[in-house]
Amino acid sequence: MNLRKPVLSAIAAGLFAAGLAHAAGTASSANDAATLAQIRDAAIASDWAYQRLEDMTDLAGPRLSGSPGAAAAVQQVAEAMRKLGAKVTLQPVKVPHWVRGEEKGQLVEYTGRPQGVVQNVVLTALGGSGATPPEGLTAPVIIVRDFDELRRRASEVKGKIVLFEVAFDQGMADAGLGGPAYRHGSAFRTRGPALAADLGAAAALVRAVGGADYRLTHTGTTRLADGKRIPAASVTAEDAMLIARLSKRGPVTMKLVLTPQTLPDADSFNVIADLPGTDKADEVVIVSGHLDSWDLATGAHDDATGVTASMGVLETLKKLNLKPRRTIRMIAWMNEENGGRGGDAYHQAHKAALDKQFAAIESDGGVAGRTFGVQAGIRPQYEKLFAPLQAALVPIGAGVLQRRDVIGAGDLHAMEADGVPSFTPLVDSSAYFNYHHTPADTFDKVNPDYLKRHVAVMSALTWYLANMDQPIGRAPEQFN
Repeated sequence: MNLRKPVLSAIAAGLFAAGLAHAAGTASSANDAATLAQIRDAAIASDWAYQRLEDMTDLAGPRLSGSPGAAAAVQQVAEAMRKLGAKVTLQPVKVPHWVRGEEKGQLVEYTGRPQGVVQNVVLTALGGSGATPPEGLTAPVIIVRDFDELRRRASEVKGKIVLFEVAFDQGMADAGLGGPAYRHGSAFRTRGPALAADLGAAAALVRAVGGADYRLTHTGTTRLADGKRIPAASVTAEDAMLIARLSKRGPVTMKLVLTPQTLPDADSFNVIADLPGTDKADEVVIVSGHLDSWDLATGAHDDATGVTASMGVLETLKKLNLKPRRTIRMIAWMNEENGGRGGDAYHQAHKAALDKQFAAIESDGGVAGRTFGVQAGIRPQYEKLFAPLQAALVPIGAGVLQRRDVIGAGDLHAMEADGVPSFTPLVDSSAYFNYHHTPADTFDKVNPDYLKRHVAVMSALTWYLANMDQPIGRAPEQFN
């Protein structure tokens, strides 16, 4: 299958539509081709966002909600935005505060084990995991490969360590379906431990959800609830396969030590930075990423690139002295990873006047691959209005507009459900899940040219939305 044909066809269609749109005069005069090209080229030429990325990852480090790194990053982003002259607000958010402790797994009994041999398993606690006793727990391992098998074998689960041995489908990711591949695999991480707990399991293990089989663990949130927080961990793909092979020979017993803690909720903030509009200043276009990260690495792709690219939008427009009609609001969300409380807090604060939230962009897909354009959560009749934007992005190979009924971005989903049109960059995600939620998500994995292209797409899109003549969401009365 030639995967380039749909992209080329979309670009060609965008160019044709752009000519029609220009002839019809559907775009605001502020959205003329020269201004969009100026924004695109200024972003492509700048390494400002890349420098901010280095600051965030190397100085603040990992940024799990409630951590010193998260608090440092709030102040770092706020100060950078103040230096640009943006109006900065820190919106208070109460966030979960979960910390990992000791993590150790060993295969202590299996058929054919030589005398004195114990095999170490590389693992890491999943977000919200409960703790073992300090000395650990030792129990037989039961392997399941889907939820149906878990239910069929429910009578065998009590007191056992359940291993969900489900491989990440890298073939799907290579074909441009990284998101669906991840959603399939991560369902066992989010739902699996809670289902195992309901059946009386002593602990739950999940095979790492990602494509890089370099003995990397993969963390992430679970749906474990107070009172049922069994120990839950991710094991590397290699160790999951080892346990599966040994289980074919006979029973396997593991010793597991996990000592995480769930502490009282902590105080934190969404960082909000406004570039005020002119004649439509009461209307807002959000451009955003989430500031928190998991604690195994420095969250370069997930989601420091999203935050710093959003910051780069304001830097690009300020540098060009461009004044949008609508207010452009950069938001660095807090607590997307293990609670979503930053997005919820903003939604609740603006729920009474969501008609003033003209559109919202969130970047939460990293830049492990090229950015090819925009995913737009708009109704079909509005798609043609974006042809001039597409045409402006064609010279950098980012002229694709992929319309979706729902984008479902992590921090925007509640506003989108209430009618606010949502957007996200269209990024090649085939390599993203090699790094996502792993110890490998570090600054050195970010291609600076990919980040520049990302900033260019987000800057042009943000400006375009801020200056459109007509609304593209629900009528105000439909928000109520």
